[in-house]
Amino acid sequence: MGETGAEAGVRLAPGDPLRVRFQKWGGGAHWSADVVWLGEDEHGWWAGWPHGTRWTRPGMEFSSHGRQVGLFPRERGFAATFYEPVPEYRYRLYVDVATTPTLSVSRTAGCELTAVDLDLDVIERFDGGIFVDDEDEFAEHQVIYGYPPEVVAAAEAERDRLLREVADEAAHFRESLAQRWRARLDALT
Repeated sequence: MGETGAEAGVRLAPGDPLRVRFQKWGGGAHWSADVVWLGEDEHGWWAGWPHGTRWTRPGMEFSSHGRQVGLFPRERGFAATFYEPVPEYRYRLYVDVATTPTLSVSRTAGCELTAVDLDLDVIERFDGGIFVDDEDEFAEHQVIYGYPPEVVAAAEAERDRLLREVADEAAHFRESLAQRWRARLDALT
């Protein structure tokens, strides 16, 4: 999918405000937050959220602990959050299987990263354990939201690929990469 709605001459600069907005299938609201644009590399777009960033969804909200960075690939169906090791979090990496993220850049409407959450999550704990979460929710939502068969197949294939990549410490999931982007977040906030 990639970048859409970019107005002529409007570019994001590191430190610019960015809205991250996940939806559920059919357009229902899911998690959203105002974060910081960090930049992009060969793996995709990067955003950061300092300690205390407020995340909301209908009926629920929380403020983040520590500093996190997120990877939003331009041509893959996931969004990855790299957690700082703080007592409040058990996970180093939380990868949401989703539709391919879309970046909208507008001088008047603001800048926004969006994706549709497809329930499945590939998670790595700080102790190195890796597991898939929310498979029950994925099965339930196939019925409730009527996920098309091709969406189900793509989500399952992405989950399987992500499991292999996290276990194999693929370049885009290495902690050293997250630390570099976290250092940029520190410099900007």
